Amino acid sequence: MKIKALIFDVDGTLADTEEAHRRSFNLAFERHGLAWHWSEDEYARLLKTTGGKERIGTYVDSLAIDADERRALKAQIPAIHRTKTDNYTQMVSEGLVPLREGVSHLIDEAKRAGVSVSIATTTSLANIEALLTVNLGRAALDSFSVIGAAEQAQRKKPAPDVFEYVLKELQESAADCVAIEDSANGLAAAKGAGLFTVITPSPWTRDEDFSGADLVLPSLGSSPHPLRDIENRFNLARDWGRRAHSTAMGEQ
Repeated sequence: MKIKALIFDVDGTLADTEEAHRRSFNLAFERHGLAWHWSEDEYARLLKTTGGKERIGTYVDSLAIDADERRALKAQIPAIHRTKTDNYTQMVSEGLVPLREGVSHLIDEAKRAGVSVSIATTTSLANIEALLTVNLGRAALDSFSVIGAAEQAQRKKPAPDVFEYVLKELQESAADCVAIEDSANGLAAAKGAGLFTVITPSPWTRDEDFSGADLVLPSLGSSPHPLRDIENRFNLARDWGRRAHSTAMGEQ
């Protein structure tokens, strides 16, 4: 059976964006007069919280401060995050955040095969537009049938909301689509929406538990024909599921 749609995560999946995000956060903290600096190790821990504003909130909650100071800091989060987004889009515009190996090839292969491509992410639409426009050209956004971003999902990953939004907009069944993710939170969100899920770990997530994934690839560039390889595994999983269902029905 042919896959109807590929649904990509962005941060860590389309591009290894996290170092640029980390640097952008730290620059924003400086700009707002905050003596905060997220090291690589600390940022890796904070990545377990999805969404930039939520990540800042988690950090504020971890600080040994009184309730009034905590409230005051949380009130600054939207402004800090706006500054962080400006920093990030500037880095992207300068070409400092390339797509991961194999991403462009897989998107082109999907287009040729008549498989639609969409996005389901917890990052903002501004971040997505900047990344895609710089790396794929001004018409890049038109390549994606649906873009589900932070603005379309009240609950962030690991909740399945953004994938459910994309599936609804596509008017496709989860059983006919594939999610491509890089993190345990993303995997949980995709599986929660009922999607066959491919994981391509990033340097920030490679130690996470991906035992629930349907397919784990070192990168989308690890094969000359990634769509064919994904589709083969997808069809094997569907065939196995049908056989298991038939056996279970026969035993009743």
